[in-house]
Amino acid sequence: MKTLLKNAKQLLSADNMEACEILINGSLIEKVDTKITEEADEIIDLEGKLVLPGFIDVHIHLREPGGEHKETIVTGTEAAARGGYTTVCAMPNTNPVPDSKEALKGILDKIETDAVVRVLPYAAITKGLKGEERTNIKDLSEIGAFAFTDDGVGIQTADQMLCAMKEAAASGKAIVAHCEDNSIVYGGVVHDGEVSTRLNLPGIPSISESVQIARDVLLAEKAGCHYHVCHVSTKESVRVIRDAKNAGINVTAEVTPHHLLMNEEDILADDANYKMNPPLRSIEDQNALLEGLSDGTIDFIATDHAPHAVDEKAQGFLKAPFGIVGLETAFPLLYTNLVKTGKITLHQLVEWMTTKPAEVFNLPYGILEEGSVADITVVDLEKEAVIDRRTFYSKGKNTPFQDWNVQGIPVLTIAEGMVAYKEDIHG
Repeated sequence: MKTLLKNAKQLLSADNMEACEILINGSLIEKVDTKITEEADEIIDLEGKLVLPGFIDVHIHLREPGGEHKETIVTGTEAAARGGYTTVCAMPNTNPVPDSKEALKGILDKIETDAVVRVLPYAAITKGLKGEERTNIKDLSEIGAFAFTDDGVGIQTADQMLCAMKEAAASGKAIVAHCEDNSIVYGGVVHDGEVSTRLNLPGIPSISESVQIARDVLLAEKAGCHYHVCHVSTKESVRVIRDAKNAGINVTAEVTPHHLLMNEEDILADDANYKMNPPLRSIEDQNALLEGLSDGTIDFIATDHAPHAVDEKAQGFLKAPFGIVGLETAFPLLYTNLVKTGKITLHQLVEWMTTKPAEVFNLPYGILEEGSVADITVVDLEKEAVIDRRTFYSKGKNTPFQDWNVQGIPVLTIAEGMVAYKEDIHG
């Protein structure tokens, strides 16, 4: 089966664009050129829209097994495809937790039958994500664990983390960390700052994140491990990561769209659609995150897509679970609010959503080249929309970006040569 994408544009460095056509043969890109005349079984006229490598998100929650009322592998990957993602990495806070070969094999089998885009599952660092007994990292690596994390829970003891890092390094895998020292979280539900005072809610201090990163980068240096920091949110964390990189430590980091685009001042009421962990922090933190991303301290963008049921998020900050959805809104939000405003370039944004995560985790994706896997996202940079949770493919409707006006909409997603999502691209 050959598919020809005609009359497209591709992005060159420095945001220059040129005419582009792509011939897909099976699951691979056979040819990329300004004009292709070969015969094809299907021709899709893109009418000048932009072709990009399929987006990569190394931090999402699919909830299945055990949390199917929040999300499933089907709905989560359909949401990913709608957002332009062709590779997503699923966190292990499921029930059962992928902390054994049997549990991970069950998830891999379900992915094989249900996923509409590529899903690479994490395995847990500790049994049941309890921080007590370590999993068999070697065995889990051999059957297909993408990397290892207890995401949602910080590893509380240095000894546990050091041992896990040594075992992961021996298996050539990364340790991926939600960084939070539980002894100084104090039951917080928002950032410990202006919003906690105004809404009379317990606050989460910035130091609870940064102090654990500071510990872990030194442990990673000792263990010779690739250590990746999830959803960086504070200026102190950026400083620690920058210093560690300057010292030659193998540390990488990600930041979410919501931490780049919002801060605590955006929380106007007790609305748990603004409740996530780490929380929205100060405007100084927000500025430090963009600076850290721009100078390479932070490596790329990941959504931390965390769907919950509507009734769960309706309980207010004190009772609702942490987390917001992000797969379907990430690119338009970032393009509209960072690229269109001149804060970053389109080329930077695309790199942070494609080539950079692929490079960090040694994935053979995130590129548009002859011979590469045909993971392709088509974006209409002129198309405008209003974010409406009622239209989400995800079961999760928990977004703080409801009714935001955006531009730059993914209209076609091709994963391994197959159409995973298609809007009316001629509309």
